[in-house]
Amino acid sequence: MTPVVVILGPTCSGKTGVSIEIAKAIGGEIISADSRAVYKGMDIGTAKPTLEEMQGVPHFGLDLVFPNERFTVADWKTYAERQIHEITARGHVPMVVGGTGLYIDALIYGYHFCGPTGHKIGDIEQKTCSDRKEIKGNFLLVGIDWPTEQLRTRLRARIEQMFSPALYDEVKKLVQSYGWGNGAMKSDIYEYAWKYMQGELSLDEAKERCFYEDWHLAKRQITWFKRNRDIVWLSLENIYPFVIKYIHNDERK
Repeated sequence: MTPVVVILGPTCSGKTGVSIEIAKAIGGEIISADSRAVYKGMDIGTAKPTLEEMQGVPHFGLDLVFPNERFTVADWKTYAERQIHEITARGHVPMVVGGTGLYIDALIYGYHFCGPTGHKIGDIEQKTCSDRKEIKGNFLLVGIDWPTEQLRTRLRARIEQMFSPALYDEVKKLVQSYGWGNGAMKSDIYEYAWKYMQGELSLDEAKERCFYEDWHLAKRQITWFKRNRDIVWLSLENIYPFVIKYIHNDERK
């Protein structure tokens, strides 16, 4: 049985690009495992792929709810399981791509959620009744590994690109629609872009604080994933040939 391919790694590691190339080669359809990409209207600040960048590859898990709506890890797990079933039924390869570790763990280890207290997702707290003892299904877990300084350089370059008139327009629309103080927006680049727009920070200060935030997010993601012994870690250039070979060998069995 063809596995569900999971491409994971820290923010700005190149997951989107390589997963689209793999999907084109194996008939894959992509399910985003990004806890911020679920929000409608938050496009530039969450680095969602554009229709052009998707290159015709079906994507799921984007734009599921409005920024003022609640969406939990349990909601995402249910959604992802349904999409995997439907993609498989179409004869295609499900691919889960993202950096939200709890989303991915909930899916591959079959977490059950028992109500209040425990892991906090947004403003919702949920307790998991499972752990990482055994993968519940046929998953291939591949992580993108970067040397520290190279990942830092990539993060700085992305921030330089993202701070743009298009981002400021996006922030204005979000604030007009939902007000400032919404939990989905009040973090990372949206917070610092808004403070720059209000004159509270200079552009350089906003970019530097955003880099600091992104770098600490990347380190937390790496720490989370590195504890998982089921992940195969490879450099970005080696991800594509590894997955293609794995899938082709699996099909010949």
